[in-house]
Amino acid sequence: MPSEDTFLRRAVAVLSAFRADDDGLGAAELARRSGLPRSTAHRIALDLVEAGLLERQGTRVRLGLALFEIGQRVPRQRVLRDAAVPLMSDLREATRQTVHLAVLEGAEVVYVEILGSPGGPPLPSQVGGRLPAHVTGVGKAILAFSPPEVVRSVLAAGLVRASGRGVPAPGLLARELARIREEGVAYDREESGSGIVCAASPVLGPDGEALGALSVSGRPTRMRLAAVAPAVHTAALTLSRTLREKARDPSA
Repeated sequence: MPSEDTFLRRAVAVLSAFRADDDGLGAAELARRSGLPRSTAHRIALDLVEAGLLERQGTRVRLGLALFEIGQRVPRQRVLRDAAVPLMSDLREATRQTVHLAVLEGAEVVYVEILGSPGGPPLPSQVGGRLPAHVTGVGKAILAFSPPEVVRSVLAAGLVRASGRGVPAPGLLARELARIREEGVAYDREESGSGIVCAASPVLGPDGEALGALSVSGRPTRMRLAAVAPAVHTAALTLSRTLREKARDPSA
């Protein structure tokens, strides 16, 4: 019988095998991605189905509603999202572009909420999805207001390329982060995907460190970064102030 610790590590490997755009995985693919023997991955998946963390879909399994419900209880993301959504709606109305809210996890950003805009370009981002922090506006906005050790860990993870644009050298990224600290706005000029630009601004906590970031994304032919940057910056400042007020008075 495997120990509880072994079972937990295997269960995490199975759950981590799913990507944001997966609707379901078969036994062979689940085993391949998790690195587990097929019989082991199948047995773990059945246990997770019984717990509601996975759901059956014919001969495949997909992430279950129970897992989503647990994720919604994460305090930082829930409080951040709940405070951000009204401002994000206003920002989308003002810019007519797609608005993102993201947080940093390791060397990647995780998208907490996305309000799409009709006619916008296909985006590589989706709620719950991840992208390398250094190629996104939200990621660079967060890194610019993060402790030095966080930036060092991102550099140590390697600066991979996500589009046809070249990989930034560490020195260039450091200079860009310094500019962002001065101006309060970060830009993605087709670094996260071809035909996509974005302006982003950090959401700051009471200590001045980034809790997350807001961004507006669109086509370079339809959206002027200089025009939307002030609106994004204002929304992020307002959200930062709202969160500080909630921290002082949780009943507000």
